[in-house]
Amino acid sequence: MNVKVVKFGGSSLADAKQITKAADIIKSDEKRRYVVPSAPGKRFSDDIKVTDMLYNCNSLAMENKSIDNAFGAIAERYNGIISDLGLDLSLDNEFAEIKKNISAKAGSEYAASRGEYLNGIVIAALLGYEFIDAATVIVFNEDGSFNNEKTQPKLRDRLKNVERAVIPGFYGADVNGVVRTFSRGGSDVTGSIIASAVKADVYENWTDVSGFLVADPRIVENPKAINVITYKELRELAYMGATVLHEDAIFPVRAAGIPINIKNTNVPEDPGTMIVSEVSEDEFNKYTITGIAGKKGFAAINIEKAMMNSELGFCRKVLEVLERNGISIEHMPSGIDTLSLIFPYGQIEGKEDEVIAQIRKAVAPDHIELEKGIAILAVVGRGMIRTRGTAARIFASMAHARINVKMIDQGSSELNVIIAIGESDFEEAIRKIYEMFINSAE
Repeated sequence: MNVKVVKFGGSSLADAKQITKAADIIKSDEKRRYVVPSAPGKRFSDDIKVTDMLYNCNSLAMENKSIDNAFGAIAERYNGIISDLGLDLSLDNEFAEIKKNISAKAGSEYAASRGEYLNGIVIAALLGYEFIDAATVIVFNEDGSFNNEKTQPKLRDRLKNVERAVIPGFYGADVNGVVRTFSRGGSDVTGSIIASAVKADVYENWTDVSGFLVADPRIVENPKAINVITYKELRELAYMGATVLHEDAIFPVRAAGIPINIKNTNVPEDPGTMIVSEVSEDEFNKYTITGIAGKKGFAAINIEKAMMNSELGFCRKVLEVLERNGISIEHMPSGIDTLSLIFPYGQIEGKEDEVIAQIRKAVAPDHIELEKGIAILAVVGRGMIRTRGTAARIFASMAHARINVKMIDQGSSELNVIIAIGESDFEEAIRKIYEMFINSAE
């Protein structure tokens, strides 16, 4: 029997109405055998996610304050969901245990994980699936890092005779039984780990958008959806700020060759975005590019020195200064007598003068300056490999908008082109690139 692992995000499980939609989706395909739920998300714009409510309980407990009212609101939220679903289910014992542990300062990871834990019990009861506590199958090391080597055999052994199960996302436990969590959005990672363990045909990730979009809809009006994207392209876009899927969720399924399908709980008939290892020639997008993403908040140290190119160890000396100061560079464009180092500004903030002084001492430049307010854009697409003039078209779109390009860089894979611009030009640059590569291709 073929297997699908399905993960539902917080917005897809925010209330009984959304949970019912998710249940209908699961029941509509018998291949959907393993379900990974998040904690209930926001029901409306000013609502509070259950995870944040639990973080608040933990904060109160750490300050030796009563959590009665704060935790009561959480219990009320779940009891409302149970009532609206018409379930004969009581979570009173679980509530009592969780409240006692949070009050006893079990910690923020334990507190935050209980949203998924409780929602998993509810959804398992609704579906009639077995509930498996993620703490019994997802293994972390004592330092809080995930241990895949121990997790995979444990998961396979636990699930080998389980036809259908609900396994909460986001958390697991270390070898001492202490609850540990992935970073926020970590339910994506849990789903990927389980898909790898059961050798799923597809890992379906259900959310509130119909897959990845070519550009941020807050910047570009009604951007096109991406039908098929490779893991390499996704990695580039996720790193540059595209946030539909948790970045770490890529690796377990990529290694196993399992495709990910990003789907919309509210519009389940939409095909969504299929994330795959490789594509055939007939699956290439009709557009040269697959997506545009970017981030603000960068700075550059620009260095000039005559005959820099013939000075042995010049770059090494500069990089050693940055390493000592905890600064990791994103890009390092250079010329014969010039070198620029681009990095997140937050890593140098408060110690700018000190770092510049150390570089002066290390390499005695003719000129050195710190430039703030830089944004970096990534134009990503497997279609660039077979299309000439991509960089020229990016330059043309910038020139038409009178946007100054501070740096352009293309990796050896020809999968992406990186450009650096001023933060004030960030949104307009994305719109102009979109017009050049998407609208003009219509």
